[in-house]
Amino acid sequence: MKNNIYTLVLLLTAILFAACKKDKIEYKNDFNRSYRAWEEFKASSGNSYRYKQNWDSWTGTSTEVTVTVKSGKVVHRSYVAKRLNRNTQPPKLEIYAQWEEDETSLNSHADFGTSLTLDEIYEKAREEWLKKRSDAKVYFEANNNGLISSCGFVPDNCADDCFSGIKISLIEKI
Repeated sequence: MKNNIYTLVLLLTAILFAACKKDKIEYKNDFNRSYRAWEEFKASSGNSYRYKQNWDSWTGTSTEVTVTVKSGKVVHRSYVAKRLNRNTQPPKLEIYAQWEEDETSLNSHADFGTSLTLDEIYEKAREEWLKKRSDAKVYFEANNNGLISSCGFVPDNCADDCFSGIKISLIEKI
C-alpha cells in the first residue's frame, strides 16, 4: 500500500510539472490559428501564391520584395528600394534600386537575403522569431485574412530599425 501511495504522488507530481511547463513561443494560440489558415490557403491555391515583404526605416528608406511561388517552389523575386529625397519640395520618395530574378537567377542578389516560401516563413517564425525572450519584445500579427503579416522581435533598449523578423503586406493566390 505504501508503494502505491509513493507511485501515485510521483505520478501526480509528474502530471503537475508537465501541466506547468511553459510554452517556448510567444503568441502560440494566434500562431496556431494563423498556421491553420495558411494550411487552408495553401490547399485552396495549389500552393501557388505571391506575397510582398516590406521594410521601412525611420530615415525614410523602404524596400519591398515580391516573391512568387508556384506549386510550393519560389520561381520569381523582385525588389524595389526607395528613399526620401529631401532636396525636393515637398520631399518625396524616389526609387534608387530595383531588380528582378527568375528561376535561372534566383537568389543572385544574396546580400538581400534568400527567397522563402510561406512554409519556410512559418517554420522560421516558430523556431526563431517567436521564441520567448527575456531581453526583447516579441510581435505577431495575422492581418492578411488570418495569414501572417508581422512576426519578429525587437531587442530591449534598441533605438532604431531593430526589428528582426518579417512584415508581409500582401498574400494572394496566383
